[in-house]
Amino acid sequence: MGRRSGYGTAGNVGGARSGTERRENPAHPPPSPPPRAPFHLPTWASAPRPEAAPGIYRQHHTPHDPKAAEQAKTPAGPLLLRAALNLLVAFFLYRYVVEAEVFLIQAVGLGTQLTSALANPIALLLGVVAAVLEIWVFGRMGRWREVGRRFLLPVLSHTVTEVPTTPEAVPVVDVWAELRPAGEAVRRLDGEPVGDVDYVRLHQAWRTVGTDPVAWQEFAQQLAARGAAACAHPSEQRDLPGGRAARHDLLVRQVRLGTAQDVPKNPVTHRNAGFALDPRVLGTSLLAVGPAGTGKTASLARPVAEALCLQALAGAACAVVVGAADADLGPDDWYDVVIAPGDPAAPYGLDLYGAVPHSDEAAARLADALLPDELAPRAESARAAMQQVVGPYRAAYGGYPGVRALRALLAGDEEGWAELGERLRKSGRWAEFEADLQQRERAHGRADDPGALLADRLALLDRPALAAGFSGGPDAKPAFAMRALEHPLRVRVKLPERSHPEAARILSRLLLGQFTQAAADRRDRELFAGLVLDDATAAVDAQAVRGVQRLRGANAGVVLLLRTLSDLPEALRAPLFGAVGNRMAFPGIAPWDGRLFSEAWGTHLVRETAVTHVPDTSGGTVRRAGRLVRKALSGTTAQTESVTTRDVERHRWSPSDLAHALPSGHAVISLTSVTGEQVPPLLVDLRH
Repeated sequence: MGRRSGYGTAGNVGGARSGTERRENPAHPPPSPPPRAPFHLPTWASAPRPEAAPGIYRQHHTPHDPKAAEQAKTPAGPLLLRAALNLLVAFFLYRYVVEAEVFLIQAVGLGTQLTSALANPIALLLGVVAAVLEIWVFGRMGRWREVGRRFLLPVLSHTVTEVPTTPEAVPVVDVWAELRPAGEAVRRLDGEPVGDVDYVRLHQAWRTVGTDPVAWQEFAQQLAARGAAACAHPSEQRDLPGGRAARHDLLVRQVRLGTAQDVPKNPVTHRNAGFALDPRVLGTSLLAVGPAGTGKTASLARPVAEALCLQALAGAACAVVVGAADADLGPDDWYDVVIAPGDPAAPYGLDLYGAVPHSDEAAARLADALLPDELAPRAESARAAMQQVVGPYRAAYGGYPGVRALRALLAGDEEGWAELGERLRKSGRWAEFEADLQQRERAHGRADDPGALLADRLALLDRPALAAGFSGGPDAKPAFAMRALEHPLRVRVKLPERSHPEAARILSRLLLGQFTQAAADRRDRELFAGLVLDDATAAVDAQAVRGVQRLRGANAGVVLLLRTLSDLPEALRAPLFGAVGNRMAFPGIAPWDGRLFSEAWGTHLVRETAVTHVPDTSGGTVRRAGRLVRKALSGTTAQTESVTTRDVERHRWSPSDLAHALPSGHAVISLTSVTGEQVPPLLVDLRH
């Protein structure tokens, strides 16, 4: 049925792991999520999901009605008083109108032959016309319709006896209508328990079939043989083990994070609405800043990782989740590939070159990852030195060098260089790389040799505990390459932040760089590619910022979490804010961090009212004498009040508000969709 129906392979990692190959859960698993309500597929599939602005959880969402909201602002007391006064005036006016009609009819002699004025058709017609006019006029002034909607209808709804709904009265929803053309095999789904992952996965696979008759037949055969398990993910999982901690709507690919608060700073369209993220928002990338302990991992990174893993099981996304080994980013059973450098039990390693077909490109990315921020001025020469080694090595040996071999060549190992030159001569490619080799040989031993610097940095990865986790060597594990992003993979990378902190920083830079490079270079961009980086402090450099900017048109995005912007070089802070479309501030950020958020969110017009009190000097002699007596008796001076209203520009969120006024468990986030639709900063309660 094609790549998407079988979900392909896992690139060069040997496919997805079976259940017996998975690692055990951590010794202290996270608390069990609350039990989910029984899943009823027809109810879920037919639930209303109106179109809404980015950030709104669409399932069962009630769109904002400006007219109803404006009417609801009127307090109940004044509304009822106005309605009663208009009703009273209308009643007395109607009595006078009726008496005037009777008088006029009798005056013209029409009432002498009738027993009652109301029996006269003319009087009856005039009375009806008068009643309609009064109801229309006084009803509008007294807002009787709103009174009935707000007060009478709820009372009537409680007093009317509810008729029990019979099974015949429940509308029948054919949730498999789109799949019916596949034939009789679809009937099997009617009698099987089907989850939301199954429903989305089967519809996703059916849409990839198109008009291909061979794929059509293969889909029908899988459906007849396996039912709801047809076209399953290679892991054969149909839901995440251990349950879900967040609320998801896979039909529109949303994960609910909280509730937008009903405060004046929030747009009226989002107030009291569920707050959610989806690929159209994550496709512009997200930057979250907040100190440790404010819930960045629990309320943002883990739910987004959970959503991407579910969407991968449904065949709609691929996920790469990077964080410390002890970060709560979901159990290992959530993922197909678990990479844990320094852990001998980890089944997979990491390809340092990302399986990039161009050696110069792979070498430049590795050189950028090896150099810390303070060595950025030497980045260009370091890239050239790395390319002068990696390119000839690949031409001679047919593959990229491992960590130890690369380190030896960069350091100028004579035996390694002699063997490399001999192999190039035998392969007939010596002339192609002669200039690179000679230039590298001349640089060996010089004080400013970038090769020696790179070799020293590679020594941080060339440790006995880490050696098996990278490509190269007879004992190397199967390596995951970032080029596998065209498949619905779920990858978890556990960085050794405690045992090898500097190596963890190098790997975080390498992974972010490889992801932005591989996601933008994909030929098939149907899958959404998402990277969650739990601590991006060491990963952000100038190359990464430029890479993030290219993801918007590649159906990919990154979620970057930072403790403070002060950990980044000052020259990178503003470009990083401009590269991401979504910015999130957690409670407790520093005022200088809040200043960047405040400047990025800009200003808006606010109506301010200024009240001025000045001594009252008006009037003649009598009023002045009265004011003197009042001052003598009360000790206060009579004043006049002057009220001035004007529109002024104010910051949407000031640095002081972000630093000191955000309550615990909340965050302020602004959104930008891949289509350019923007949502101003929202105050969101992440606990509900």
